[in-house]
Amino acid sequence: MFRSVARSAAGKNLLRRGYATAVPERKVAVLGAAGGIGQPLALLMKLNPLVSQLALYDIANTPGVAADVSHINSRSEVAGYVGEEQLGKALEGCDVVIIPAGVPRKPGMTRDDLFNINAGIVKGLCSAIAKYCPNALVNMISNPVNSTVPIAAEVFKKARTYDERKLCGVTTLDVVRAKTFYAGKAKVNVADVNVPVVGGHAGITILPLFSQATPKANLPEEDIKALTKRTQDGGTEVVEAKAGKGSATLSMAYAGAIFADACLKGLNGFPDVVECSFVQSTVTELPFFASKVRLGKNGVEEVLGLGPLSEYEKEGLESLKPELKSSIEKGIKFANQS
Repeated sequence: MFRSVARSAAGKNLLRRGYATAVPERKVAVLGAAGGIGQPLALLMKLNPLVSQLALYDIANTPGVAADVSHINSRSEVAGYVGEEQLGKALEGCDVVIIPAGVPRKPGMTRDDLFNINAGIVKGLCSAIAKYCPNALVNMISNPVNSTVPIAAEVFKKARTYDERKLCGVTTLDVVRAKTFYAGKAKVNVADVNVPVVGGHAGITILPLFSQATPKANLPEEDIKALTKRTQDGGTEVVEAKAGKGSATLSMAYAGAIFADACLKGLNGFPDVVECSFVQSTVTELPFFASKVRLGKNGVEEVLGLGPLSEYEKEGLESLKPELKSSIEKGIKFANQS
């Protein structure tokens, strides 16, 4: 991500001078910046030369994180904010707001178990976004994404600030995993691999389209099924490997930074910025769905179709719909409770 930015004329200028007036001023906020995802994400966003202001917010410990990150000799100025009374100041003037806030998943805990806690956190943060930076592009990381994105949409609708182009569920970690696992099995350079991942962001709702993977490897169906299962269970793999002492924080921070960088590139007018994201969609009969989207100056400029699917992927698509529909409806119901 950052290498590709640096290769651009703007990026080279930024890295040479540390600042470039030709590149737009962009304020990015990380909400939940003192957490397991938030801290490495704050570090990665500090390294991004497209960021001019970095606002780090959490309910505790943010001043230390902000002080630490602020010593890095990169473009952005860093400020830390603590508690609800400082949330508005953190959000004012933001172009992109990244939300990794919430509690992590623990062994035996499904993404759905996280719902009541994280849904409440997201609802409160989105109410503040609607008030202080209603035009910001929101990157939702807080799980369960299949429900928190619909919650955010309902909050914004109530505040009359909803723009479906400005709300994105971050499913990039599913893509990152699919690329990594595919490259290992196909024995190709992972840097050259592309694998679209569609559906949602939990369990069987995650559908990697290995039939569309490049470079083409013609893997046998049993390998495709195994790769699909591993991609779907990637979060559980990390939780179990950490023996209950953490979840996928570092890889999620990397994926979040990749997607935020794509959003910034789109806002700045870079051409052909395409990533997968969980957004309002008409690709299927479901109101929200993850697929490739084209990012631009207004956020999501175009939601792209699924393309040709294998029979296995067609079955997976139909299988995921009931669970994804239920998660979306649960989020909408929660958001509309008093």
